[in-house]
Amino acid sequence: KFLTAALKVNSTETLAGPWANVCAGKPSNEIRACDRYGCGQYSAQRSQKNHQGVDVLCPDGSTVYAPFTGMLVGQEKPQKNKNAINNGVRLSGQGFCVKIFYIKPIKYKGSIKKGEKLGTLLPLQKVYPGIQSHVHIENCDSSDPTAYL
Repeated sequence: KFLTAALKVNSTETLAGPWANVCAGKPSNEIRACDRYGCGQYSAQRSQKNHQGVDVLCPDGSTVYAPFTGMLVGQEKPQKNKNAINNGVRLSGQGFCVKIFYIKPIKYKGSIKKGEKLGTLLPLQKVYPGIQSHVHIENCDSSDPTAYL
């Protein structure tokens, strides 16, 4: 069992947990600030429910890396429609299970190492003009992943 730290995270706070940086060109995992589409921290209020994950800043088209070593266990689709960003993957290993959204994975199944290329960030700007582009990381059990980032 892992202990989950209770953290208050301000927008664009830089985090340093045990997981790898998830975005190329970013020296650390940085949480998306608030914009007209909402805020990127865990449990931020959204129109119908609270945000179940954490949005890590990453420019459109950037390489996205695996946050920890594990197995890719299938595709995840965060939205019911067929827009340009409706793709992602589930990663399980080392006591963790996460869903990573808004990426085009290089594969949906198989092993992957911490820091290895997972895929490419999809064009969030095409679907949500003006949003801070990001990777959405959500624990499979809906708990807060912030402490690990």
